Amino acid sequence: MEQQSGSLSKVEWFLDRLSGLCIFFASIALVVLIATFGWLVFGRYVLNSTPTWVEQLALLLICYIAYLGAAAGVHEQSHLGVTLFRDMLGDTVSNLLKLLNDVILATFGLVMMIACMELFSFGWATLLPMLDIPESFRTLSALLCGGLVFVFAGTRAVLRFIYLLNGQSYSGKEVY
Repeated sequence: MEQQSGSLSKVEWFLDRLSGLCIFFASIALVVLIATFGWLVFGRYVLNSTPTWVEQLALLLICYIAYLGAAAGVHEQSHLGVTLFRDMLGDTVSNLLKLLNDVILATFGLVMMIACMELFSFGWATLLPMLDIPESFRTLSALLCGGLVFVFAGTRAVLRFIYLLNGQSYSGKEVY
């Protein structure tokens, strides 16, 4: 179990870094969003020439902010959840319900990723107005989110299952 524990901590370390990258890129997108809206206000009211591309860029950036933030939230287990009844059922049932929740989340992420792959490939022929980049850049955020949710929740489900087999409770970031 000692060597297995070391391997598991390396996996958890990698997933923590991946989640940190999601937060970093979402934060960069948020800063760019704020800066471009500053440019929009300046252009509209000072230069009397509204930059029309800002709205389309804002829609694109919001997709990345929301989806990358959601994927990191799945890893950090910081999404809203009602745990009252699950926690009242005792440790064994609670751990099984957490495992079921992780499997459902991983399945959702996989389905989302597969569905978005089709949208991603379909969108190359269409350009985003005023940005002149493929529509696929907007659906890439959802595709990444689905893949990351699958990886984060799926890995946590596997880790939780391994710990349950050893008669232990998984002590990862227990927030939900």
